[in-house]
Formats: sequence, structure tokens, C-alpha cells
Amino acid sequence: MATDFALHEVKNVLTGVPARDDLALYVHWPFCVSKCPYCDFNSHVRDSIDHEAWREALLTDLAHEATLLSDRRLTSIFFGGGTPSLMEPATAAAIIAAARRHWRADDEIEITLEANPSSVEAARFADLAAAGVNRVSLGLQSLDDGALAFLGRAHSVGEGLAALDTAQRHFNRVSFDLIYALPGQQLADWRAMLDRALGFGTGHLSLYQLTIEAGTRFATMVAHHDFEPLDVESAAKMFEFTQDRTAEAGLPAYEISNHARPGEESRHNLSYWRYRDYAGVGPGAHGRRLGQRTVRHRKPENFLAAVARNGHGLVEEEPLSAMEAGREALVMGLRLGEGIDTEALAGRLGVDGLVDDGAVARLEKLGLVRRSGARLAVTEAGRLLLDSILAEIAV
Repeated sequence: MATDFALHEVKNVLTGVPARDDLALYVHWPFCVSKCPYCDFNSHVRDSIDHEAWREALLTDLAHEATLLSDRRLTSIFFGGGTPSLMEPATAAAIIAAARRHWRADDEIEITLEANPSSVEAARFADLAAAGVNRVSLGLQSLDDGALAFLGRAHSVGEGLAALDTAQRHFNRVSFDLIYALPGQQLADWRAMLDRALGFGTGHLSLYQLTIEAGTRFATMVAHHDFEPLDVESAAKMFEFTQDRTAEAGLPAYEISNHARPGEESRHNLSYWRYRDYAGVGPGAHGRRLGQRTVRHRKPENFLAAVARNGHGLVEEEPLSAMEAGREALVMGLRLGEGIDTEALAGRLGVDGLVDDGAVARLEKLGLVRRSGARLAVTEAGRLLLDSILAEIAV
């Protein structure tokens, strides 16, 4: 069995395109107006932000990655956070321009920015579009004002829908997020909300069940019995309904929580799930390139200090063993409706095998996975049990 995984030496299994050619870029903007109680992302609240200093730091961090990843075709840029719509459009424009100088941009490059639906941020949409952003992911989170208050969101339903209307005027591609399976939520309530959401005409929806993440305010509240999460059976029924209803509406799940019309899938996120190289810059950003896992300093002040000291924000840069890469690729790929080609992937990574064939056969009889030749995918029934399936079949 090989001990190191040189991703740049092999072809992408799912596309046939040389893996050293395609590259996705993730840029993390770490600031938010407030911290949502369910959020475990690397987000921070600051009284003031030196936008010029942050622009220069992100450009410096980006340039470092570019020196290591020459002669690549840039297929996507994703501004995540935090709340990237708080970023000055000039910063987004400078980063996009720099990325285009560093790499060959794909003719259909996807440039996504996550945005909160406040009126202040929506007012920047025209400038962000002019800067080169061509896709927006809007954090509506709910179409119920009571639920928004519970989730700690600063916007109202009316403000959110106004922002969605503005986004649809300025960007060809718009997605928005909703969180469901909230405490006490009934299936009928979610059915009505989802039907309303499907009527807005966007080509992509991200629909997430509420999860209680360690270290969040919600985790503390649950520990203190301030509220009880929705029971597993009710949440499962909502998940199954979501899969069926979105498929009927022409936006089937191409990944467990992401639904799109054919051709409207997030190209950037597909790079993650299909286990392609991506560069990650900005505080706390993760990356995967040239057979290495990369991590940046999480705290904004530490990131700025590292960039000033070293010319980059890296805190970790570790080689991936073939087995580590294989397990990561398996975890990522089985989230997709298309699944993975286990034999091609094992050959690409230099491992003897990725899955226990006996376990796969048992789960196939139970209707939890399906196999066609070397291609393995999780069924709709299996999606509810993905973590258990992965634990069962991974070698």
C-alpha cells in the first residue's frame, strides 16, 4: 500500500480531467455582526474592521498559495464566513482580479459569495456583481419570524424576501439556505414553508436540519434543558418529505442537504465532494492541495500577525497518507447522489481497496446502498444512516 498521496500526479476519477489542472479557491471572511447560537463556524464580532489591512492580508495569503499551485485552471471562487457580504466590494474585486492573474480562469468560472439578507448588505449586491461575483448564497434560514428570532437572526422574513428579490435582479444564479427540524416544528409547518420556498424560482436550495454543535450557545441551552431538540423520528420524516418534494419540483438532492435543477449544482462544493484540490485562504480556512491538508490561523488577529511575519496565514500543513485521503474521499463522495467509483478511486489513491465488499453486500440487501459495477452510492433510505454506513464499509 502506498504511504503518500500525490494528488497532482493522478487524474480526477469522476471527470477524467488531470487533477493538477483544476483548482477551487476558498476565501474566508471571519466577521459577523453577531454570533448565531447554532453556529460553530469560525466567525467573530469586532467593533471595527480595517478593511484596507484585511484586503492586503488576504491578497498576500492568496499569493502564497499561488506560488505553490502554478499552471492551474481556476474553476470556482467561494467567499465564505463569517459574513462575506460585510466585506467591501473593493476587497472582493481585488481578490477576484488577483486570482485571475495567478491562474487561468475557466470560461464558466463560478464565483459565489455568502450573504446575509439585511438591507445594508443587500445594498451592496450591485457592486459585488460588478466586482465579478456571479452567484450568491443567501442565508434566509427561515420564512417564519418566530423561528428567525429563535435562531438569533437579525433580519425579518420581509427583509429576507426583499434581499432575495434584490439578489435575483443582480445575479444569474441565486441559492438560499433554510434550517428545519426546529424544536416543536410540525411536518405541516415545514411542508408549507418548503412549498413557499420552491415558489421563489431559484435554481438551488440548501436545506439543513438543525444540529446542536458542541461549543455553541445552543449546546449550552440544551444542556441546561432550556429547550429540547426535535425527536429523531419527526426529523427523519421531515428529511424524507424534503427529498420527495424537492425532486417533484425539479430540484432533486444531488448531495444530502443540497438541491438543484440540473446544471445549477454548486460547482465549488462539488470540488470538495469529488475530492479535487482547493486552496483555502483567510482565517481558519482549510485547504487540500498537492497531497497536503492545510489550515490557517483561526483568530483574526493571529492570522494578521502570521501573514505579516511569514507572508501567509498557515498554522498547519500536513501530508495526507493514502489511507487518510481514501477515507476522506469516501466520506465526501458518498454524500453525493452520484456516489463514487470505488475501484478507480482506490487506484488513483494507491490503496488496495476503500470498502469492505462483504459489508457493502449486506447493506445492499437492506436497501441502504446500491452498487453498479464499481460505482457505489447510498440510497435515499441510506442517507438517514450515512455515518453508520461509512463506519460499516470503510476498510
